[in-house]
Amino acid sequence: MKLQATCATTAALAAAAVLAWGAAPVPAQTQTIDLVPHRAIYELSLGRVRGKASVQTARGRILYDFAGSACEGYTLEFRQVAELDNGEGKISLSDLRSNTWEDGTARSYRFASQNHLNQKLLDAVDGKAERGSGGIAVTLTKPEPRKVDLDAAIVFPTEHVRRIIQAARDGQTILEFPIYDGSETGEKVYNSLTVIGREIGPGERDLSDAATGNDVLAKLRRWPVTVSYFERNKPTGEQTPVYSISFDLYENGVSRTLVLDYNDFSISGVLKNIELKDAKPCP
Repeated sequence: MKLQATCATTAALAAAAVLAWGAAPVPAQTQTIDLVPHRAIYELSLGRVRGKASVQTARGRILYDFAGSACEGYTLEFRQVAELDNGEGKISLSDLRSNTWEDGTARSYRFASQNHLNQKLLDAVDGKAERGSGGIAVTLTKPEPRKVDLDAAIVFPTEHVRRIIQAARDGQTILEFPIYDGSETGEKVYNSLTVIGREIGPGERDLSDAATGNDVLAKLRRWPVTVSYFERNKPTGEQTPVYSISFDLYENGVSRTLVLDYNDFSISGVLKNIELKDAKPCP
């Protein structure tokens, strides 16, 4: 099974109002969101199991290394390694790696990813996406050279995060966007539904993980967020999400308490290490 996350994840997050699919791609309000460069490690374990799930135990880690700024663009090194045991002696080792760069104005997006299963490469994607006045032009070099045209309303992952933070600050609770992150064959677009919970103030509902006691995070607000991803071109109210990601999102972009929900089972991610880095000021 291929485990995937746009997080947290990224991930993964939206705007100053509930926006429809035809909304303007880059509202000016999101430009005030400052995302902190940081390196986070999450320890994975099996969460809930529903019905006759094929997974009995799970363990692994996520590396999330985020850098950059609004003026120089944002880079993300992401790696998710998970070992799944079906309880009958069959163990699968999934290793998903990706590197991305996203322009601070959400006009350009570059991506490269590799998905391994049991140390064998299953697939690889490499390409870039450029936003123009009439839409988004995607140029792929892997898995094969190809050009794809996408709607202008689609958002990229880092811009999605900034929009969610802006919406949370403005008291919004529901957001809907089509999202493109270059995953799978590089042609996949998901419809997303984001639900933002009640604000958690500094020092409120503290947890026991690597964020506990961090002087910077201790002064910030955060919100419980759930992002559900649906197949494109189907009403979200009439289908089960392909998968969902839940997490607590700080207003500087750091996440904790991950839950990756694949419907028949979920994976929990505890923040084991967090390193906040200095951001280079824009000219």
